[in-house]
Amino acid sequence: MRVVLSAYDSRGGVEPLIGLAVRLQGLGAQVVLCAPPDELPLRGVPFVPVGRSPKELMAAKVPVTPASIPQRAAALIAEQFEKLQAVLDGADVLVACGILPSAVGARSVAEMLGIPYVYVAFQPNSLPSAHHEPIARPGHPLDPAVTDNRVHWEQDAEAANALFRDVLNTERARHGLPEVKDVRDYGFTDRPWLATDSLLGPWLDEDAEVVQTGTWILPDDGPLPDEVEDFLDQGEPPVYVGFGSMPVGDAGREAAEAIRALGHRVILSKGWAGADAEDCLVVGEISHPALFPRVAAVVHHGGSGTTHTAARAGVPQVIVAHSGDQPYWAQRVTALGIGATGASITDALRLALAPETSAHAAAVAAAMYPDGAAVAAELLIEEYGR
Repeated sequence: MRVVLSAYDSRGGVEPLIGLAVRLQGLGAQVVLCAPPDELPLRGVPFVPVGRSPKELMAAKVPVTPASIPQRAAALIAEQFEKLQAVLDGADVLVACGILPSAVGARSVAEMLGIPYVYVAFQPNSLPSAHHEPIARPGHPLDPAVTDNRVHWEQDAEAANALFRDVLNTERARHGLPEVKDVRDYGFTDRPWLATDSLLGPWLDEDAEVVQTGTWILPDDGPLPDEVEDFLDQGEPPVYVGFGSMPVGDAGREAAEAIRALGHRVILSKGWAGADAEDCLVVGEISHPALFPRVAAVVHHGGSGTTHTAARAGVPQVIVAHSGDQPYWAQRVTALGIGATGASITDALRLALAPETSAHAAAVAAAMYPDGAAVAAELLIEEYGR
């Protein structure tokens, strides 16, 4: 069986696909990953770079304007057609995730070649449901006067069409494909997959056909860098601070200062923003699955991958949400009593480090499903294997 995995996203949105790829390879499947040309823990998975590096775009401070969003989408869709045709030749299924233009471009190539397509989301609020509101699209904020989530989702479909339908259909016409009327639903399909844990990120809408597999974690129990091991051995478990790909300015330094003021040591991840601070250990890319079980708490931006990894480690969390799905995960962490959020990191950390929060975190970790990537790999082979 040959599986192609496609994503245009930051590292946190691509690593789950590598976790799936490793499981698929363990079951004898051939796998190719198509993703942006950023540094990734590929684990031997064949890789085809697609699209400009999101990290380089952020570092270059390329402005995002109402006109630039469709332009970038058009370029990404065109590159999907250029790169994926050869990769998909002879494939049994395409699995796609990431931003919508990437997914609809990938599906269009699969449609052209007659290859089955599966869309996967890494947070429930990416998928339409009356139980939650959508994530606002660029230039299309949610109307605070609207209280019916179904209306929000109707407006979300209109926003997706306004942003991406013309550029998608222009590229499809070049390749002899018919027009798409609803871009979002074309990308999502009527049977999307959801790679979240059913306790941490449950799917509540029984009327929608969604395949929830559990979260796709890339296992990593290898050794930590020597400097990290030495730091961990020198005292009480520290607090980890990391905001991933978020352009957070001084947030890392400010969080580190607040944590030290409470008497705790700090491991600070540079992230894409290049965070730095005094009197703490500053690290680059580091294995979250290996590190998180050994820290007192995790302060982070609230991405799906980091939230799941911290929850699986049984460590309390403080989420400083910025955008996208992050407010959803902040709400879930507080609802389960495994962490805190709020304007004051000091107050949130006090709550996160309370004994009852640690007890809840340990209980949730014990109840989470161990390996959603294995479930997804078996389902793909069962449904699409020859």
